[in-house]
Amino acid sequence: MKTVHISLNSIDKVKAFVNEITKFDNDFDLVSGRYVIDAKSIMGIFSLDLSKPIELNIHSENNADEILTVLSPYIVD
Repeated sequence: MKTVHISLNSIDKVKAFVNEITKFDNDFDLVSGRYVIDAKSIMGIFSLDLSKPIELNIHSENNADEILTVLSPYIVD
C-alpha cells in the first residue's frame, strides 16, 4: 500500500479526480481524521472536509508508479 496526500479543493478537481481514479481496478481509500471513504465515491468525497489535504491510500503493488503519474496534479507535498 502506498500513501500520499492530495488536495481536492474545488468541485471540478473532485470530478476530474474521480474520473481518473475509476480507470483503475485497484482499491483507493481517502482518510480524513477518523473517516475512511472509497475514493471512487464522489458523494463520499463531498462528505469530507476538503479545505485541507486528504490522505489517499493506494492498495496496489503492481502499477503504483502509473497511478501516481496520473494523480500527480492532485498530490501535495
